[in-house]
Amino acid sequence: MFPTVREVLALDPVRHGAPRLVAGDAGLDRPVRWVHVAEVPDIATLLGGGELVLTTGIGLPGDDAGLRAFIGDLADVGVSGLVVELGRRYGSAVPRVMAAAAERRGLPLVELRRATPFVRITEAVHALIVDAQLTELRATEEIHQRFTDLSVEGAGPGEVVRQAAELSGCPVVLENLSRQVLAYDPAGESAELLLDAWEQHSRRIRPAGRTAYDADNGWLVTAVGARGQDWGRLLLRWPAGGDLTSMPSRRPDAGPEDDSRPPGSVPPTRLTILVERAASTLALGRLIRRDAEGLERQIHRTLLTALLDHSRPVDEVALRAKALGVVLERRHLVGVMVRPRADEAAGESGPSTDLGDPGAGTAPARLRDLAEAVGQALHEAKLTALTSVVDDQAVGALLALPDAAAEERALTAFATALRRTRPDDPTARADAGPARAAAAVPRQDARRSDGRAGSGRPAAVIIAAGSGVGSLREARRSLIEARQIADAARRDRRDLPIFRLPHVGLAGLLHLLREEPRVQTFVERELGALLAYDAQHPREQLLGTLRAYLEQGRNKSAAAAAAHLSRPAFYERLARIGRILDADLDSVDACLSLHVALLALDAIRTP
Repeated sequence: MFPTVREVLALDPVRHGAPRLVAGDAGLDRPVRWVHVAEVPDIATLLGGGELVLTTGIGLPGDDAGLRAFIGDLADVGVSGLVVELGRRYGSAVPRVMAAAAERRGLPLVELRRATPFVRITEAVHALIVDAQLTELRATEEIHQRFTDLSVEGAGPGEVVRQAAELSGCPVVLENLSRQVLAYDPAGESAELLLDAWEQHSRRIRPAGRTAYDADNGWLVTAVGARGQDWGRLLLRWPAGGDLTSMPSRRPDAGPEDDSRPPGSVPPTRLTILVERAASTLALGRLIRRDAEGLERQIHRTLLTALLDHSRPVDEVALRAKALGVVLERRHLVGVMVRPRADEAAGESGPSTDLGDPGAGTAPARLRDLAEAVGQALHEAKLTALTSVVDDQAVGALLALPDAAAEERALTAFATALRRTRPDDPTARADAGPARAAAAVPRQDARRSDGRAGSGRPAAVIIAAGSGVGSLREARRSLIEARQIADAARRDRRDLPIFRLPHVGLAGLLHLLREEPRVQTFVERELGALLAYDAQHPREQLLGTLRAYLEQGRNKSAAAAAAHLSRPAFYERLARIGRILDADLDSVDACLSLHVALLALDAIRTP
């Protein structure tokens, strides 16, 4: 926002004084916050840093020690430079001792060889500062307006990141807590260079604060999240230093004069405002969910969401559900989730690129079709339930049964009805309504009594059920369990009519939870130090050593053989891992925690 000493020297009022730089050329890019005229030797006590000091020298000390102290005091307080007009105190040049002291401290020292009214210099510089401040305010206003519009429009992360890069002219990256890139814009630079070995590079970026600038690596970083739940980081690379060999610091068409800014400088305030506004827009977009549902379905969704999020009292949920004709009190409740299999969803919709779209990964229209099919199946099976789309992949239902004995019978009836309503053949979906779906049934292969397709092809959807519970206060557990089972089983090739908890293992559940910030935080807490060490020492890769040790049941000899290392070398690596993680690798509990963290890391890194 402020002009530099170099820019001030190029102003007409300064050039009129025939300026000559005699020392401190390394500091010419220091910003000038203000211009101060002084004729006393102890002026440093009145300054705050960033000033360009103008003087004729008439009040400066006459001895060498005094001049050195004067220059030292100015440098200590952080002035931008010193301009001395010749003629009144000094004739043809400033004293050599003054020039030597300024050069030693890197303080720009400029002679004005022609008399110049200082007021013209101060007016010109202050006008430049005010103009820069107005420009900064206009840029800040544009930032607020742009991101307000994006919030109102419900823009996805890709668009938010693109706009941030466009406004800043800098590369911008959105990552999750596991340092995986969710969206990015290279701002005209090489995307390959920007993202090469991103996880290792990102782990070296450690800003001190929620929004801060890491000068060593040249990245301005802010946390992304809402309601106390951070789920990612937004990073903007400002060319002020850092690893310029692995990360380009300027535009491909930039000349030498456009290279990185001087070390120690900080990004303009507007860039800090920009990344914070972009982060708040991303957080807000994740909270917003839009869907074209009927009023009754919206209420169903509101009540299911309230149970999942604890956003409404349970008694209020029961009362509103009863008003809809769904009695939840004194009932046996079972959470059910229905979602397309992974291959079917990918085959029709393709991979999602808009992380903020409610229909990411499964088209919204298709998900509504599935919700209608679930509702019709519940009606056909004569079951009472709250049902609605619960996220961008699944339709949920909370079955209200008279007692626990009816659970298996009710779930079987629902699964059978759903597969009649929504045949396995993707070409016979309920796109054209129930009539077309019913007409498609005779074309399907005969089904066995257990509800599985006779052709051996897995059903197009997964039906998962949580454990039955006896009160509405426990319903959230059943719904979440059903969602975990459904997502964990999405690549399971078994054609089970209903997936229950015993059908999925720990790895499956961790795969489901890979985007959960708390799981990512757990992985970072358990393995972050080791991952950071590997990023700094890519040839060692101690994580593989730890994996071999845990996968071989803590059998060091077998693990050394599996890692193709001698036993002494393997033992030394284990000791180093223990020191890095501050963990006892002979402890069963510590190794169990690390093994779960490794499984979670694998799930996070698996697409």
